[in-house]
Amino acid sequence: MGGARIRYFFHAAYKGTQYHGWQKQPKASSVQETLQKALATVLKEPVSCIGCGRTDAGVHARQYFFHINLNQPLPADFLFIFNKVLPHDIAIFDIFSPPSRGHAQLSATSRTYDYFVHSQKDPFLSELSSLYEVSQWDLTAMQKAIAILPQYNNFRGFCKRPDKHDSTIRQLSLAQLFTNSTGDKLQFRFTSSGFLRGMIRLLVGNILAVGKGKLSVAEWEDCLIQAKSPRFFNLAHPEGLYLSKITYPFLDLPPKGRFPFELDKTNTHAIQTDV
Repeated sequence: MGGARIRYFFHAAYKGTQYHGWQKQPKASSVQETLQKALATVLKEPVSCIGCGRTDAGVHARQYFFHINLNQPLPADFLFIFNKVLPHDIAIFDIFSPPSRGHAQLSATSRTYDYFVHSQKDPFLSELSSLYEVSQWDLTAMQKAIAILPQYNNFRGFCKRPDKHDSTIRQLSLAQLFTNSTGDKLQFRFTSSGFLRGMIRLLVGNILAVGKGKLSVAEWEDCLIQAKSPRFFNLAHPEGLYLSKITYPFLDLPPKGRFPFELDKTNTHAIQTDV
C-alpha cells in the first residue's frame, strides 16, 4: 500500500486572451490544459489540475488557485522551473500544502470579480478592458441599479444557462462601482460565495445599458423582482472581466496580479455601493 498523496495549492494569475477559458476542452486551447502539459513536462508524469472555478473564453484571472495531488514532494526549485516552462501569460506566485486536504473549488468561501470599462479607444487596453464608446454615462442611474442588487437573490434572468444549475439563488455580499474624475473609465466589483454562468457579464452589460439610457432603472428592477431576462441580451464583452480574489477558511492572500488600471477608491468622484 502506498502512502497518502501530497496535495499542493498553486497561487496563480493568467491573461485569458489566447484561451477558451479555464476548462480543458477538445480542439481549443485552455488554461487547464496548458498547465497540465507544463506539469507533465517538468514532473515526467501526467498530472490533473483542479481549479477554483471556470472562466469563459477571453476572461482573465488576477488571482486563481488550483491544486494537484502527487506521490512525491516537489523539488525545492520547482516554482522557478515551472514558471520558465509556462507561457508568458500564465504566472505562478506561490506553492504550498493546504491544511486538512483543502479543495481549490469546494473549500472556497468567497469569490470576487472585477470588470473594467474604458470609453476612449486605447491600444494598450484593447485586450485588458472593454471598450464602450459612450460620451457620457448616466452614473446616477447606474448607481441606483447597483444599489438595488442586495434586495434580490434570484438571478435566473442573469444566467446564460439557468437550467444547468440546481438553483439560481445567489446572494451578493459586495457590489461596487467606481469611476475616475473624467468618467471615461469604470470599475465594477462583485463578491459572493458563488456565481451563475455568465452572471457577472450579464449584470454589467445591463447596468451599462442603464448608463446608456437603453434600459430604465424600473425595467432593471422588474427583471430582478420577476427573475426574468431583460428585453435585450446585454452580455458585456469578456476582455473586461477578471476573477480577482478567492478566499478560503484557511487562506486569504492578497492578489499579486495587476489590473489594467487602478481607480482611486477614495477620490470624490468615486461612486460606491457596499452591500
